[in-house]
Amino acid sequence: MSTPSSVPPCIARQLSALLLGILLCLPAAALSATPAPPLMLANLYHPGINLADYWVSEKLDGVRGYWDGEKLLTRGGQRINAPPWFTANWPKTALDGELWAGRRQFSHAVSTVRRETPDDAAWRRMRFMVFDLPAYPGTFDRRLPALQSTLAKLAVPWVLPVEQIKLSDHSALQRLLQQTVRQGGEGLMLHRGASLYRAQRSDDLLKIKTHEDAEAKVIGHLPGKGKYQGMLGALLVETPDGLRFKLGSGFSDAQRHQPPALGSVVTYRFRGLNDSGIPRFASFMRVYEQ
Repeated sequence: MSTPSSVPPCIARQLSALLLGILLCLPAAALSATPAPPLMLANLYHPGINLADYWVSEKLDGVRGYWDGEKLLTRGGQRINAPPWFTANWPKTALDGELWAGRRQFSHAVSTVRRETPDDAAWRRMRFMVFDLPAYPGTFDRRLPALQSTLAKLAVPWVLPVEQIKLSDHSALQRLLQQTVRQGGEGLMLHRGASLYRAQRSDDLLKIKTHEDAEAKVIGHLPGKGKYQGMLGALLVETPDGLRFKLGSGFSDAQRHQPPALGSVVTYRFRGLNDSGIPRFASFMRVYEQ
């Protein structure tokens, strides 16, 4: 790192150290020039919508993936190091989807996508389930057949369109939701047929699950008792609005031996709030992935 020759050597060394320290303290996202992809985001399902306006699909429990025509990105803009064969001959247009290993295989999907050096065997179990064609003009009713045609021409078994169906009424939606969850699915997505692809959160895209979920930061590890002696008993977590509570269920034995790190963000599920605002029946789901 060069400095002007007129600066005394001792000051120059201090300036160099200071600049290096600033660079080392910056988060990786700040050092990367790759912006987050412009994604369409979902609101929560609510009564009163006209179900006839929507296509319905399974909410896949994987890692959101965005193909920008050249490279595969996470929702936060980090490049995903998939094996070359996985993305070979993909179209030069954007694809929005989910990197998915199957129901109840979220951990496999995350660990596979996170690797800097791709694990070929792990990627053989992955599929890119595509649910939208962001750059194609027109409504979702028009984008859907174009998406299906694009992937049919690509003709590889690990890149598939997400199945989209129409349902007759809200009772049918609830029956499909319960059936999907019983079979290990996470929930359902509703996509308005008349919607354009817009990088914002709106009712054009809705998600529906049998439970609510949210994120909180880990601020403490509380020791276990009884059969959990010597392991994690509960996480002390804090929500974005400053509410603190204990999260003590939903952990595997391996997670109790090696709990989520302090400062990490976790996703938990719950069923409403009690009078003090604490989530009812809160249960750990996973470490939150950007």
